[in-house]
Amino acid sequence: MTKVEVSFKHLPATAVSDATGGHTNLRSDIKPLADHYKIAGRAVTVRLPDGENGAVLEAIRAAEEGDILVIDAKGNTNRAVAGDFILSLAQGIGVQGFVVDGVIRDIAAIHELDFPVFSLGTTVAAGNKNGGGEVNIPIAIGGVSVRPGDYIIGDVDGVVVVPHEDAERIVAAAELKLEKDEIRAQEAHANGKESIVAYLDKVLTSFSRS
Repeated sequence: MTKVEVSFKHLPATAVSDATGGHTNLRSDIKPLADHYKIAGRAVTVRLPDGENGAVLEAIRAAEEGDILVIDAKGNTNRAVAGDFILSLAQGIGVQGFVVDGVIRDIAAIHELDFPVFSLGTTVAAGNKNGGGEVNIPIAIGGVSVRPGDYIIGDVDGVVVVPHEDAERIVAAAELKLEKDEIRAQEAHANGKESIVAYLDKVLTSFSRS
């Protein structure tokens, strides 16, 4: 794991979003299947034909330890891109998680695997394996463009994409934002109600001047 990946692991998705200006947040309907899921790593991208999932296996085979499969399933909520068996294969070779503009199935078994999945939800129907699909190409998912090797950061608040060439700058900006937030919190709560009122007055005054 690189230094950048370690840094992203320790940053909340909200801080990363703030550092990017909020321009690369996936739509909020792509949610974690469990609140404790946290992912931060490089994208292996997958584009699937409608209702198909065969290329997911190809992507698992191409992935390296710590990678995240980012799957453009075109928002299909009728057929799953994967179930517990496929996810167990991905987990077994070190894939960190899935981010899917689509659905998965076998949710109870997936919870037992404790494998992070961010998706539109679940379905009972399996995906087809009639062929097609592409791996490690630029895709669009959740309203955001993702390229192979871009960084994906996700937690209970959502998922953010960071272009790989911007990663170090975004890490530094997100860490600075957290430091400023801590200073703000200490200032606002230093003396109970008195300091809260003083902080609110200061902020509201700045609004009136702008």
